[in-house]
Amino acid sequence: MQDHCSLFIFSADHFKQKSEKFKAMSVSSDQPDDELTIPRAAMNKMIKELLPNVRVANEARELILNCCTEFIHLLSSEANEICNQQQKKTINAEHILMSLDKLGFGDYRADAEAVLKDCKAMAAKKRRKSTRLENLGIPEEELLRQQQELFAKVSFRMIISNRWYVE
Repeated sequence: MQDHCSLFIFSADHFKQKSEKFKAMSVSSDQPDDELTIPRAAMNKMIKELLPNVRVANEARELILNCCTEFIHLLSSEANEICNQQQKKTINAEHILMSLDKLGFGDYRADAEAVLKDCKAMAAKKRRKSTRLENLGIPEEELLRQQQELFAKVSFRMIISNRWYVE
């Protein structure tokens, strides 16, 4: 916990400088600032999961929310710069990882890579699970046998129906 606190203190000036730069770059929007933050319910859930036995004051929750939002803006703005320098149109995971290094948050790179690996694995598992074949719960061999049986019935019916019309 001490490392995280010192990280926020150490990075406060850096956040402020990047934040000013980000605000200068951002295009004015009709959306209120409140819509540009992490949803409070999601933040409360994360706090509760990370600190189950600690009561966190509303003011502290608001500060955490603002710090997270500012960090996301800072990171995405830096990733956007890297993306533009590489003449790419889409920010990808590597741009985010590079921006962590560039902004002095390289210590988080290994954790970010681990989370990225987990997300990719979960997405692949979800894709495999969502196939209709697996959702049936019938072994593939049985499905193949049923398919061959249906083809045989259709072939038989076609042979019989052709005899009626040929004669």
